[in-house]
Amino acid sequence: MTDALKRLSDEGVAIWLDDLSRQRITSGNLAELIDQQHVVGVTTNPSIFQKAISDGHGYDQQVADLAARKVTVEEAIRMITTADVRDAADILRPVFDATGGQDGRVSIEVDPRLAHRTTPTIAEAKQLAWLVDRPNTLIKIPATKAGLPAITEVIGLGISVNVTLIFSLERYREVMDAYLAGLEKAKAAGLDLSLIRSVASFFVSRVDSEIDKRLEKLGTDEAKALKGKAALANARLAYEAYEEVFSTERWAALDKAGANKQRPLWASTGVKDPAYKDTLYVDELVAPGTVNTMPEATLEATGDHGEITGDTVRAHYAQARADLDAIAGVGISYDEVVQLLEDEGVEKFEASWDDLLKSTEAELKRLAPSEG
Repeated sequence: MTDALKRLSDEGVAIWLDDLSRQRITSGNLAELIDQQHVVGVTTNPSIFQKAISDGHGYDQQVADLAARKVTVEEAIRMITTADVRDAADILRPVFDATGGQDGRVSIEVDPRLAHRTTPTIAEAKQLAWLVDRPNTLIKIPATKAGLPAITEVIGLGISVNVTLIFSLERYREVMDAYLAGLEKAKAAGLDLSLIRSVASFFVSRVDSEIDKRLEKLGTDEAKALKGKAALANARLAYEAYEEVFSTERWAALDKAGANKQRPLWASTGVKDPAYKDTLYVDELVAPGTVNTMPEATLEATGDHGEITGDTVRAHYAQARADLDAIAGVGISYDEVVQLLEDEGVEKFEASWDDLLKSTEAELKRLAPSEG
């Protein structure tokens, strides 16, 4: 079952699970995945928490206690989600220790309604780091224009960050620049750079979903032949950019001071088009020093029939450029697509957060003690 997952791990790809719930923690399932499926990290987002809290009764006792205290719905959400992240971080602590802090990480996201506001994002990141209070936490900050200076500031304070919602190559370069600027601030402040970690979550499947839809609409043979190529091309060129940035003199100075590279993380790796192999965004994005965060279905599919054949990224830079050029050649605007995807990504997380607020509010009312 896990030979492909072991091969993936041996190729230098860290396998993280893109899911978390209290049931997964208390049932021993998360510990089992770490032990048997080479899982070395966990990512969460508002959609994942909304689903977890809406399903079943695993949160009833904590919600009843919060209701008795008459906390606000926002405070209740933070108490619930940080409890899960704290518990998951404790389960992953042996991995964190064994890998010198590189893996064994759990990510938690700032309130997505703050995505276009820098100062509140910084304040929220600091609050989340304090609330979870585990060294193996990553605070997720979106790669919006307002998020970039927040990333620099938060890294500069010594807080490890997972930068999320990256779709474009230009924005990815800005994210790496923000990270390096944050390390420079941390260095100037006398902080231990070796303790600061970061990943840059580059989204994959949504790029194909949007561009394939446009290619299908064009309907020509030339357009249809390009389906399924955009996401891999985009991600592979992101890895090329990563190699470039982390071989500069600027990076060398930070490396000498003990800093860690910001690893590329492949996010949104569940295949959405049934015409494609369900392990496409795992098999074809194998490169050293990367993270692939998978929904459980993708993790299981990879373990069952993933085809891990070594590095499937670095030999394909020229083809990746040709594929994106061909897509532009049929009239599809890359810049328009990636901006749309960023906007939609923020909107989806905001919608999930609103749903989370509503469902948590309903649960607080349902479990509120009768007065007396």
